[in-house]
Amino acid sequence: MLKQLLKEYEYELKASSHLGKQSQAAYLSDLKQYITYLDKKEISKPDMITKETLKQYMMVLRKRHHAPSTVSRKISALKGFHQFMVDEKILEDNVVLKLPRPKQKKHLPSVLNIKEMEALLDVVSGDTPLDQRNKAMLELLYGSGLRISELVDLNTNDLHVNEGLIHVHGKGDKTRIVPISAMAEKALKRYLESGRLAIKKMPTPVVFLNRLGRPISRVGFFKVLKDIALKARIHKNVSPHTLRHSFASHLLEAGVDLRYVQEMLGHENVSTTELYTHINKKQLIAVYDQFHPHAQRRE
Repeated sequence: MLKQLLKEYEYELKASSHLGKQSQAAYLSDLKQYITYLDKKEISKPDMITKETLKQYMMVLRKRHHAPSTVSRKISALKGFHQFMVDEKILEDNVVLKLPRPKQKKHLPSVLNIKEMEALLDVVSGDTPLDQRNKAMLELLYGSGLRISELVDLNTNDLHVNEGLIHVHGKGDKTRIVPISAMAEKALKRYLESGRLAIKKMPTPVVFLNRLGRPISRVGFFKVLKDIALKARIHKNVSPHTLRHSFASHLLEAGVDLRYVQEMLGHENVSTTELYTHINKKQLIAVYDQFHPHAQRRE
């Protein structure tokens, strides 16, 4: 019965959810894992699930050493599924609602300084089609603060290069208009007029292609970026998200209002954007410790 209900919930989730495709897939994977656990416990009907059942399941997840963010996502998946069963009059109460969520650790994201960004871009300053593609991708990640999923999902009709704007399809299928820098505009035009034409093997609206002429994947570009960082002799852990973090941090350092940065990043809640103010405080303390004569007390 639970497996059938999950199939029905899957249709509901895909039809009405504000979640993006990747989040939907993660939720469904979490729920399949949950139902497999219930099967092993010989729990086959929704009304057999109790608070104790959920507590035991949380203990299993903790023993598997999942990150707090992963456990929190799994709880969200359970909450949605149980609420679906309440809405369908299968259950009276959503027993997941009172389930405590694990405390999240705040990790400051890795950020590159201006010199490191220039070193990255110098590596891809060549004339080959792939250099042109990589330059345009780096300029958009750093110059507009895109998520890697937003970057690889760009279609040619999302680009308004002459106007200095692009349409970005963000989380939960929300779209936003983002300005692009003069450097990104130049790199993008060069790639579209030359590099992309050389790589493209068949008609496709996708902007960024791999060497085979197919849409480049997130994992594919992650590997490319790792290689670029290695050639640039950058020893920090560099990912596509590092460039997004650097974009936000550098704008805030320059005095741009937090709300504008929030809008460009596509953050629904300004508290998410405020994370970058912690980076700037950390940098401020580092500068103070280095130059102020009374900073010795920190040692």
